[in-house]
Amino acid sequence: MALTVHRPALAVADRWKDYRLMDCGSGMKQERWGPYMLVRPDPQVLWPRHVSSSLATGRQEPSALSGVEGWVDWDGFYHRSDQGGGRWEFRNPLPEHWEIRYEALKLVFKIRPTSFKHTGLFPEQAVNWDWFSGKIRSARAEGRPVSVLNLFGYTGAATCAAAAAGAEVCHVDAAEGMVKWCRENAALSGLADAPIRYIADDCLKFVRRERKRSRRYDAVIMDPPTFGRGSTGEMWRLEDNLWELLLACRELLSDQPLFFLINAYTARLSPTVVANLLAELMDGRGGAITSGEVGLPIARDGKILPCGIYGRWE
Repeated sequence: MALTVHRPALAVADRWKDYRLMDCGSGMKQERWGPYMLVRPDPQVLWPRHVSSSLATGRQEPSALSGVEGWVDWDGFYHRSDQGGGRWEFRNPLPEHWEIRYEALKLVFKIRPTSFKHTGLFPEQAVNWDWFSGKIRSARAEGRPVSVLNLFGYTGAATCAAAAAGAEVCHVDAAEGMVKWCRENAALSGLADAPIRYIADDCLKFVRRERKRSRRYDAVIMDPPTFGRGSTGEMWRLEDNLWELLLACRELLSDQPLFFLINAYTARLSPTVVANLLAELMDGRGGAITSGEVGLPIARDGKILPCGIYGRWE
């Protein structure tokens, strides 16, 4: 069967109401997460931020300010450390966590600023949630059950989206804390009783065991890191282990697989590389491959902030 490969495309997550990327510049981004405004670093923001240099004329000039002095409206500000990592500064005490909704899919997520500057959610991934939710719903409307394997599942946004669309989902992450967070997000989204398996394990080892158990899945989602450690200290290296994992996942696919989605935030992969990997992996199965960047619209000036890459086989 012929396999069609499309050129890389930009997918923009522009359906949010509770989240908004307000402004970017000088290495920082300003985001509204529900009722709270957070400013934190982003390595993709290489352009200067424009600030008002004259209240009388309203002129905007580039500014190299990347610290607190360069931003006015914020509830939390993340300060980078020269030694790596950093710390949050809060103007007023914030709750330990709060919730935001993705109304397009009726999902609710717990947001919590972590010591590594993250909040527990990557809002740009909404474009992928929308895409595979539509595919799952279409299959379910035809009476077909759908089982999804979500590897490196983090706090489970994709797991919740797939379950809400009607799929059975197996959520796997090496960190028990992330698996617990996924359970909380599922409960917030009304999915406490949904058919979700929660697994804290090394992803590659888990997939190998699933293969021995002759388990099959109709779809695979994965977000492989550059480096990582499994639940018992196993070392993951993207360049050494990714193809091995992809081959193992291929053996778990059902006779009529629905989709295969790879997300990535590592500079080691490009959209074209991901498309090439999928083309090798799915050779002989037909279908189509699309790859590209995911991004968020910047409210202030209409630019797009690139936030990662994706590759989709369907």
